Amino acid sequence: MAAPAPTRDRWLGPLLLRLHFYAAILVAPFILISAASGALYALTPQLEQVVYSDELTAPSDGSPLPLAEQVAAAQEHVGEAAVVTAIRPAAEAGQTTRVMYADDSLAEGESRAIMLDPATAEIRGDLTVYGTSGSLPLRTWVDQLHRNLHLGEVGRLYSELSASWLGVVAAAGLGLWVRRARRARRARDVLLPDLRARGYRRTLSLHSSVGAWVLLGALFLSATGITWSRYGGGNIGTIREAFGFTTAAVSTELPQSSTADTDMDDMDDMDDMGGMDGMEDMEGMEGGEHAGHGAPQGAAAHHGADGTDGAAAADLGEIDRVLDAGRAANIDTGLVEIRPPGDESSAWVIEEIQRSYPTKVDAVAIDGGTLEVVDRTDFAEADLAAKLTRWGIDLHMGTMFGLVNQIILFVIASALVVMIIWGYLMWSQRRPTRGGRGPAKPPRRGALGRAPWWGTALVLLVAVGIGLMLPLMGVSLAAFVLVDAIAGRVRRRRLG
Repeated sequence: MAAPAPTRDRWLGPLLLRLHFYAAILVAPFILISAASGALYALTPQLEQVVYSDELTAPSDGSPLPLAEQVAAAQEHVGEAAVVTAIRPAAEAGQTTRVMYADDSLAEGESRAIMLDPATAEIRGDLTVYGTSGSLPLRTWVDQLHRNLHLGEVGRLYSELSASWLGVVAAAGLGLWVRRARRARRARDVLLPDLRARGYRRTLSLHSSVGAWVLLGALFLSATGITWSRYGGGNIGTIREAFGFTTAAVSTELPQSSTADTDMDDMDDMDDMGGMDGMEDMEGMEGGEHAGHGAPQGAAAHHGADGTDGAAAADLGEIDRVLDAGRAANIDTGLVEIRPPGDESSAWVIEEIQRSYPTKVDAVAIDGGTLEVVDRTDFAEADLAAKLTRWGIDLHMGTMFGLVNQIILFVIASALVVMIIWGYLMWSQRRPTRGGRGPAKPPRRGALGRAPWWGTALVLLVAVGIGLMLPLMGVSLAAFVLVDAIAGRVRRRRLG
């Protein structure tokens, strides 16, 4: 007589199978779109280089002009009324400088970028860029497809469902894989597909073996993707703030004494320049506030609280001296963004934007009058949680390790697409035929009813915890359980 199956095999295995199978059937379309668009996004840096070659490439090989002259050329191109929000100098020879402007006609997080040859100040392009990554229109389009299906806030619900359920489906798949591995005679039976099998068994072997190889990647993409979500990401942000695991932002506020001294110095300079006739040279010190490029701020955020524009908020002719002051502090990479002050009480900000390893995202605030550092943030001094958040985002976006990172993301995302296709194929292969039989029995209901009390309590505790942390997933899980219960009751009535 065969030995009875362990208790956990009578409830845990069927529960994991039912969760993995039916949840995947319902949520797989969301994950499929997310994975396919993510695979495409991983290729966009190279696609940008091809599509926007003229805008990104500087044909001249001479020494770069002073940054102030480059900004002046961009300003002449767009008009004096345009508001400069940020400048990204060419990081190396052959690249173009970007001068970015606020534009009320653009969406949140977008700026108008003028690309120019740093050696000649020739205008090479006039494009819309998005976010801190400075993505160009092609990558932005793919990014928005991946993030919200181009449906705005409503579309973000799809990506949150996808990221949340990907982790659950992958974790359930891990449980099933471990269960299968314990029964396997050799490791290769669960790590490599059995290509000699046919039909459902062959598809199952392909699905499970590939899943084993990409499991960690799927869990990582799920965890990091949730941080961008509306509800789950909001809860994660609240927890980070409660424990102080937040990234410090550089302060642009100038010391009051410095502001007062600068005002007195300005009056003395006006006297030296001939009294009020010197006001023409002081126009650049008035205006609004720059709220920070790259964050999801609207173009209106680049206007000051007093209603004035930031175009005249700083003497952009001083940008080279300010950049030199920043480099003398702790800005030691060519990939930097310079943000002019919004008013006389604000400082310039020079921030490193190198997301590849080693990460360089230090920032300094520079007093434009004294060229002194009034505030600074150093990535090396950030707590471990803040660093892990930074690295997690960069790995998810494929920027941490450059091309290698992109290839790994592309392979994982493509594998998820193929696994979903195999999953639906298995569903088709195992469904009952007209004769009422299929190659495998469908997962049985009532697994929790066969579980010990502690197993039921553990499952309910985990479900409640996940539901509170990830509300959208919790609601969808409750809806799934309700529909499944109703379907089971209807089926029993028909059979009984």
